[in-house]
Amino acid sequence: MTSGIPIVEAAELVRASRPLIHCITNIVTVNDCANVILAFGGSPVMAESPEEVAEFVALSNGLNINLGATGAQTLEADFIAGKRANELNVPVTFDPVGAGASRLRNDFSAQLLKDVRLSAIRGNMSEMKALATGVGDTKGVDVSGDDEITEVNWREKGETLKRFAASIGTVVAASGPIDVVTDGRVVCGVHNGSPKMAQITGSGCMLTSVVCLWIAAARMGGGRISDFEAAVSAIATFGICGEIAEKKTQLKNGGLLTFRTELIDAASMITREEIGKYAKIEVV
Repeated sequence: MTSGIPIVEAAELVRASRPLIHCITNIVTVNDCANVILAFGGSPVMAESPEEVAEFVALSNGLNINLGATGAQTLEADFIAGKRANELNVPVTFDPVGAGASRLRNDFSAQLLKDVRLSAIRGNMSEMKALATGVGDTKGVDVSGDDEITEVNWREKGETLKRFAASIGTVVAASGPIDVVTDGRVVCGVHNGSPKMAQITGSGCMLTSVVCLWIAAARMGGGRISDFEAAVSAIATFGICGEIAEKKTQLKNGGLLTFRTELIDAASMITREEIGKYAKIEVV
């Protein structure tokens, strides 16, 4: 079920346009983010020096800012790159890793939302709550128990996210067993993915990179597909890759390292038929 959202068309735009995505991310996930962008058909660049990020933004089709890196130079580079992207109308996505866990991350996130126009924010529900309220109970970089999105509460969480998205004029996506995506008007529940995705480092960071890749491709495609539709397609497609990777891992009697490899493989090999058949999206 895709509920009328052009999931397949959005995915096909990525391989057709091959966007260059500038990622300012952290040392834990930089390799995985670059590889997943390549696997889906894009091209990554990972420049993070304040002296050069503006130049790389000018060459790029999308900018992905990840709060997993909190060094002073990197945070400075985030603002320089974000403001330059806005000047050039390059879409900017933000992954607020650990928002709610420290004053530094809370203050940076609040300032970024004020100074940089974001196309999409993707994180867990605890991080989203911290962005919306300025405080949070994030468990390190993981979601706290009370904020976990479930089959029972995802619509309720979606209404909370909807109000937040409307207040900042940005697509907002919170990940969990159900991924909830909203543009402040429509709320989608994406019922794709594998529990193993939460057991490997970097799957969330990879997903935000993928969202940036999809939005950049949609913009390059002339804007027929909105940022919101692109984000839903990206999240569903990556979730399907997780499902495929889990099945192949089970066949090999493999563990998490096998799953991680199969996830990248699935991203490089997924077909329009698989996306169309397995996407499970519910609109409320």
